[in-house]
Amino acid sequence: MSAATDKDNSRLTGLKQPSKIAVSVKAPALPVPSSTAAATAAEPASQTLGADDFKVHTTSLKRKSDDEGKASEPARKRLASKPVAATTAATSAPTARLATAPSTRSVAGRASAAAPARSAPSTLTSRTTRATAATAAKKATVASSSSSSLSSAAAAAKKPPASTAAAPVPVPAAEPVTDGRVIKKAKRPAWDLKGRVEDLEEDRASTVSKLAETQASMSVMTSQLADKDSMIQELRQSRFELESKLRDMERDKAAVDKELAAVSSERLAIVSRHEDEMRAVKRDNDAKIDSLTRDLESLRAKHDAAAKELDMAKSENAQLKSTISTQAMAAVAVESSNRALKISLEESERLASSRAAEIAKLSLEVKGLEACVAEGEAKLREEEMTRRRLHNTIQELKGNIRVFCRVRPLLGAEKEEIGEGDGGDAGSLPHITFSAKDEGAIELAQMVENASGSKTVAKTYPFQFDKVFTPSAKQGDVFAEISQLVQSALDGYNVCIFAYGQTGSGKTFTMEGYDEANAGMIPRAVEQIFEAAEALKEKGWTYRMEGQFLEIYNETIRDLLTADDGSKKHEIRHDVKGKTTVSDVCNVVVTSPKEVYKLLRKASEHRAVAATNCNERSSRSHSVFTLRLSGTNSITDESSEGLLNLIDLAGSERLSMSGSTGDRLKETQAINKSLSCLGDVIYALSNKDGHIPYRNSKLTYLLQNSLGGNSKTLMFVNISPVPSSLSETLCSLRFATKVNNCQIGTARKQTSQATHKSSTSS
Repeated sequence: MSAATDKDNSRLTGLKQPSKIAVSVKAPALPVPSSTAAATAAEPASQTLGADDFKVHTTSLKRKSDDEGKASEPARKRLASKPVAATTAATSAPTARLATAPSTRSVAGRASAAAPARSAPSTLTSRTTRATAATAAKKATVASSSSSSLSSAAAAAKKPPASTAAAPVPVPAAEPVTDGRVIKKAKRPAWDLKGRVEDLEEDRASTVSKLAETQASMSVMTSQLADKDSMIQELRQSRFELESKLRDMERDKAAVDKELAAVSSERLAIVSRHEDEMRAVKRDNDAKIDSLTRDLESLRAKHDAAAKELDMAKSENAQLKSTISTQAMAAVAVESSNRALKISLEESERLASSRAAEIAKLSLEVKGLEACVAEGEAKLREEEMTRRRLHNTIQELKGNIRVFCRVRPLLGAEKEEIGEGDGGDAGSLPHITFSAKDEGAIELAQMVENASGSKTVAKTYPFQFDKVFTPSAKQGDVFAEISQLVQSALDGYNVCIFAYGQTGSGKTFTMEGYDEANAGMIPRAVEQIFEAAEALKEKGWTYRMEGQFLEIYNETIRDLLTADDGSKKHEIRHDVKGKTTVSDVCNVVVTSPKEVYKLLRKASEHRAVAATNCNERSSRSHSVFTLRLSGTNSITDESSEGLLNLIDLAGSERLSMSGSTGDRLKETQAINKSLSCLGDVIYALSNKDGHIPYRNSKLTYLLQNSLGGNSKTLMFVNISPVPSSLSETLCSLRFATKVNNCQIGTARKQTSQATHKSSTSS
């Protein structure tokens, strides 16, 4: 395509200027579509082309051809592999057809350019749509104007002047081609206007072909942009649907809880009312039975007396008969009353049975509602786990260092300073506020004087992290949030978890713990890895685990698993695959969690600790526990190389508060220097500097691959709840925010697949 453009340009350049005799050319009356009426309304019916006009028009066509050739060069490269039948047919059409229907081609060009703008989705920005449509319309107008000018020139060429009517018109021969190179055409004479017009029409056909290719490329790019925007809309819609489902489930749960409470209260009321009625009926029946019993005994006594009186005196027979009849009537009345009582008792029993059936029905409904509540809670837990997995996936795709913030609980003397009895609840910290709606939000408040010093106002400092743990959070709750990250080490990733904060903020407790119930992240991670490795044996996986434990004391690497006093030199090496090794250290193969616990206890005995004014047992070095996981699959011949780094950084401290002297002073200076170098590395990564100062400290050089993008990295920022440590807490949280915003890239999985099995099977 570029060769054709050069050919057209050379042909235009080689045209001689006609004489200064003006030639009147009348444009043929062609039908103009309504869509191009506005663009061609200003064109006159007849045009007068002189030598200067012809030169200006030729130069304009050459400039437009060069610009369009440069603009469509990428599109021509992408379309080079596609069939070009349509372009060949368009460029090989007779020149008479191009001369008689230029307006139709212009309309088609504008229609093809406007089609992508109409097919673009509504989510495209209005600025992009207007720019695309304006560019297409402008190109179509230029093509229409060029076609009209060329058609007028062709019509004028068909009517030669009278002086030259009888002379034959020489037709220039086609440009010969030698060894792939086009030989420049001979210059046409000044009187050969028809030949010049044919050359211009050929140039126009080439320009129209280039314009069509440019428009096709623009259509493809517009379609791709529409697909990307459609994908973004689908993702947003999916997120909106998930959030809507969660809100609906929460509303359903609240409604079910309310109905359950109402049913329970109604059941208790019915049971209580039924028991009261049963007791009242029983009391009435007992009283009536007692009364009837007494009456019956009285009647029997009277009957005996009457019999005796009958035997004793016949004369009293009439009186006795009347007495007997009276007693008989009384007995009938008693019997009728007894029957009425029996009927009432049966009715009470029937009512009691119906109420018992109703109670049983309500009990079944309560059980069903309880099952629904349990199912809803289970679904809610599943949705929460799904949300956490999606959040972890998003964080991994973003490539950021995840940051968890943990506030340790108050100790004995600190509770008295705060003025609260329990000291373990989040509400007992007046200067720290936790959000009930957002698990990653924390806010600090500080009382400061205003500019005039007339009053004291509260100044707040809000921070946002991936997760914030309150003082009441347990070790198990903290590990549950990082368990998936630990699992990635078995999957073949490099995982790094380190704790940062001021001295006495609970870093060592978080990472190591002190007993089985309060085990830290290191023993819990090791236990989980062994359990997962045991479960993967069924799928053909076997793992080999090696552990090492180092400390960086006064910028010197020590091996905590041996009696290393710092005299032995250890070098840090990084290979091209992102693997970090330390020379002359003890690597121990472990086969059970108990062996790892022995290593931890041994390392704890050798680690450098000392008492300062800030902490009775302050770590004076950075400890690094490394567990290498080498796995092979006997079924698929797949292998993986995972690495788990668990790091407990020494706490930053101020000399004015710690009161360190002598060796403690040197340790404090070394700790603060290494943490300052860590901050310099984080700032350089955040600013995307060309040079990252990893070698300024042993700590940063050891963590180079963990901070440089080949690892899944998580940082615990531990803070103290004491108001007197507010300034150090603010510094720690600001540094953690910088770390959270630092993009290190996505970690790569260290796995390989063997191919010898497939080759033998084939």
